[in-house]
Amino acid sequence: MTNRIGNKDIAHQRSEEEKKRIKASNQTMEAEKKAAANAKYRNAIEGQETETRGP
Repeated sequence: MTNRIGNKDIAHQRSEEEKKRIKASNQTMEAEKKAAANAKYRNAIEGQETETRGP
């Protein structure tokens, strides 16, 4: 559920520049997550599950 101002969502009140800035920051965060995931499994053998070791 989004935050509301009266009967309107706050997102409706954002300017175009703010929407573009938020979208760009979200894309960079997702790119960082994807790069971390790719690095984690970079040396994994294809078709073999990775081991997870816990404490």
